[in-house]
Amino acid sequence: MSTPVTGRFAPTPSGRLHLGNILCCLLSYLSARSQGGRFLLRIEDVDIPRCPRHLAQQCIDDLRLLGFEWDEEPLFQSGRGEIYQHYYDRLLSQGLVYPCFCTRAQLHAAQAPNLGDHEPVYAGTCSRLTAEEIAQRSLSRSPAMRMRVPDACVTVTDRQYGAFTENLARDCGDYIIRRSDGLWGYQLACVVDDALSGVTEVVRGRDILFSTPRQIELLRTLGFGIPAYAHIPLLTDGQGRRLAKRDKDLDLTALLERMSPQALLGMLAYAAGVIPENTPATLPELIAVFDWANVKREDMRLPL
Repeated sequence: MSTPVTGRFAPTPSGRLHLGNILCCLLSYLSARSQGGRFLLRIEDVDIPRCPRHLAQQCIDDLRLLGFEWDEEPLFQSGRGEIYQHYYDRLLSQGLVYPCFCTRAQLHAAQAPNLGDHEPVYAGTCSRLTAEEIAQRSLSRSPAMRMRVPDACVTVTDRQYGAFTENLARDCGDYIIRRSDGLWGYQLACVVDDALSGVTEVVRGRDILFSTPRQIELLRTLGFGIPAYAHIPLLTDGQGRRLAKRDKDLDLTALLERMSPQALLGMLAYAAGVIPENTPATLPELIAVFDWANVKREDMRLPL
């Protein structure tokens, strides 16, 4: 008996949702529902200082206004520290985690950037510190905690982009799973929550594709199964500029003052290739016609 499809949308509420976020939610929702599957909402507010609860609530309200429904109560990462600690302790007991005392300036001066996110590939500077060196450095600086990665290639078979391979040691490097301020890293929290929530299908922007090999390796290390992945092209404005939350592009309030939720959904579905014309559409109407074969593989321009 096959496992039911379970999709999810996992926004970080550090600002209001922009249309790129909503497009990602839309495609994840349509994919799961068109297969008769479940859909979950996860609020990735593990960076508590940057993600106040009122922004999380605004995100939830915006999604409900557009007609999205989820099958369980939203999951808030900010309340799951004990769960992350459990899996962190497992990694620690296997000798896969070590303290890193490097400053941001030292990291950026050290090596060439990662292929995708332009973060430096960690050179392993702190990976061989002795117990005495760790104790001495801890007197003046709280360390971040890094996950050791093997010198091995990991391949993602992505629904949209096909096979994508990274050598973890060369292209990624040991990465942070707990910050120096004690907050949990994205990679650990994302992997644990996807696995424990039973997520079988991850739909998200192509800017996260480069994180996926390390997440697959971490899932395997923790004994979890691997979901299917679909990384979608980014949404751009009429000039081809990527929409970003920090730029306050196309504020949702302003858009909904001049168009209905159905018109907004139809515009996004048209930009993605789900429907052939820019016409208002409800979520049930889009579910009925959704097919991944029609979803564009190049960046998508809004018809504005």
